[in-house]
Amino acid sequence: MRLFAKPLARLIEELERLPGVGPKTAQRLAFHLLRQPPEEVRALAEAIVAVRETVRPCAVCFNLTDAERCAICDDPRRDAGQICVVAEARDVVAMESSGEYHGLYHVLGGLISPMEGVGPDELSIGPLLQRLQQGGVGEVIIATNPVVEGDATAMYLSRLIKPLGIKVTRIALGLPVGGDLDYADQVTIARALLGRTEL
Repeated sequence: MRLFAKPLARLIEELERLPGVGPKTAQRLAFHLLRQPPEEVRALAEAIVAVRETVRPCAVCFNLTDAERCAICDDPRRDAGQICVVAEARDVVAMESSGEYHGLYHVLGGLISPMEGVGPDELSIGPLLQRLQQGGVGEVIIATNPVVEGDATAMYLSRLIKPLGIKVTRIALGLPVGGDLDYADQVTIARALLGRTEL
């Protein structure tokens, strides 16, 4: 016996694919959408399609943008002498929420993880080194999550960057080991950034 109409069952199935959404949450979301006016549901669907079709990596730092360069790279008030290296674009949002960092960013697109088949060539490490070789950068702050892959990536980057004569630091471990930047509160991120140490 089929519990839901086919379109509703398909919607629940698609919602379950979202991270952190289980069967019950997917059902609640689907029934919520059924109760909304058609124009609101259409606006949500259009926003999802638009973000997938227009958002792309920044040509400079690989942060997400809908233009050639992201707003941070285009902001002349940012300190171009510092580059904060993060694993994912969502980590930029976490760092910015601290209000303590005013430099530029570089998004790697992941972490080195041999178990998952992710090596240095799969990340945007080459473009980072090209940016650094252009000069003007005095410090690279590595803000990878304090997990095995984050530590390995930090050490790998440090070995590549130090010979360029650039100071390499890592944010302090004010973040819990095994935690993610995007789940940390603003104060924790701010303290971790202020207490960073040289690698």
